[in-house]
Amino acid sequence: MTGEPMSAAADAEATVAAARPVPTRAQRWRRRYGLAALGAAIVLAWVLIALVAPWLTPYKPDAVDVTNRLQPPTWQHWLGTDVLGRDVFTRLLYGARISLTTGFVVVLVGAVFGTLVGGFAAYARGRIESVIMRLTDLVLCFPPIILALAIAAALGIGTVNTIIAMLVVWWPKFARLAHSLVLVQRSQEYVEAAMVVGLSPARILIRHIIPNSIGPLIVLVTLDIGNAIITFAGLSFLGLGVVPPTPEWGSMVAEGRELVQQWWVAAFPGLAILSIVLGFNFLGDGVRDWLDPRARKR
Repeated sequence: MTGEPMSAAADAEATVAAARPVPTRAQRWRRRYGLAALGAAIVLAWVLIALVAPWLTPYKPDAVDVTNRLQPPTWQHWLGTDVLGRDVFTRLLYGARISLTTGFVVVLVGAVFGTLVGGFAAYARGRIESVIMRLTDLVLCFPPIILALAIAAALGIGTVNTIIAMLVVWWPKFARLAHSLVLVQRSQEYVEAAMVVGLSPARILIRHIIPNSIGPLIVLVTLDIGNAIITFAGLSFLGLGVVPPTPEWGSMVAEGRELVQQWWVAAFPGLAILSIVLGFNFLGDGVRDWLDPRARKR
């Protein structure tokens, strides 16, 4: 008696499963990498905009026209003008150069330096490893934005000084990750074979161990560029980034923070920051899924 209902339920489930359409390869790709493709498109669009900014607008980013100050978006000024009559659209385009350059420089330099330091500590072991990793932990125990703010305030206003302040707090996360990855790799057989044939420790580390540990580092680099951009924008918002009148998204938001009626002065730079950060986050998630063998098998 009870077997017949159970058998009928099983047959019904099998029928539903058979009737369910099998997703095509394109559908599976869109579901898995759709957001990553969107992120890549956003990042690529901003990079191209930064490169061709002078050809996209007839205005100069620092051209002052007080007779047209705080004008709303029009056909002449697509995104309006700021308190000095400067074209917001033009400053937004040129600001992309500063933001993207800073993000790439901070993350790439921090990644290279941190990876080498963390990898060297893991390979050297002993007292050297202890000193390096305790220094890394000391920097990591502070909130990055607070420590960068303190260092930037001590160094003074300026793009270079702000980049230096960010680099001081940026490399430890890569050192910590590289340290853990190299510890796993150094016990592998190929490392022992390289030592047997007489390769130097530096050659083993740079030519063999780090390339085999590069996947998680690439993911962190991709995700972290957006974080660096928003951190630099935050420091510029507080007056510790670029020197006026250099266009930068964070300083543009700061200029319009009290202009409630003239919303366009702060809104459009804020949307630019939001879009580029989301773009790098989507791209980083896609890179992580692509480098994860378990994700590719799903």
